[in-house]
Amino acid sequence: MRGSPKRRVDLELRAFDLVLAAFFLLLVSPLLLLIGAALLVTGGLPLFYRGERVGRDGRIFEMLKFRTLRSGAEDRLGPYLGHELAERTRAETTPLGRRLRATQLDELPQLWNILRGEMSLVGPRPIRPRFFEQLASELPAYWQRLVVRPGLTGFAQVRRGYETSMAEKLAHDLEWIADRSVPLYLRTLFATAIRIVLQSVRGLFRHRD
Repeated sequence: MRGSPKRRVDLELRAFDLVLAAFFLLLVSPLLLLIGAALLVTGGLPLFYRGERVGRDGRIFEMLKFRTLRSGAEDRLGPYLGHELAERTRAETTPLGRRLRATQLDELPQLWNILRGEMSLVGPRPIRPRFFEQLASELPAYWQRLVVRPGLTGFAQVRRGYETSMAEKLAHDLEWIADRSVPLYLRTLFATAIRIVLQSVRGLFRHRD
């Protein structure tokens, strides 16, 4: 696919990505080491999940996450999408993985993807190549997601739940693409931080019950 035309705001957002991702990566580096040690003790190697995702202009890259699923789970979950994928993923998640997902700490390694220029802090969530092709055939506007880098967070994640329909998520993603700006970027990050704190508190209390 030919390179998408860049707007000035994309250069500004990239500068914010570099500064903030580097800052956050340094800030949480002790936590990354602690999580890595806990994963090694409880489940051994590998520590990271590396999954192929579709990036800007259709480029394929490896998205990083801390491993939260049982061995072989990716193969078992491969055919599923949406609500059924969410349900089956819960059954495959390890005890430590459930805590990492509840606090969204499993997503922290994607700061490296952001520094590498494969992702942004804000944008449509990255999707597997096979599912992208399927959704692009069902939702013709889905190709427009390739105009920007996929994000660690995005409109769809802040405004709606994980199990929202793909058409609804696409509408939010396209709104971000059309209206993207530095103020909107910063507001989305702030809303994400609030959402993570609330989810983390609920998740930790739920696991205590």
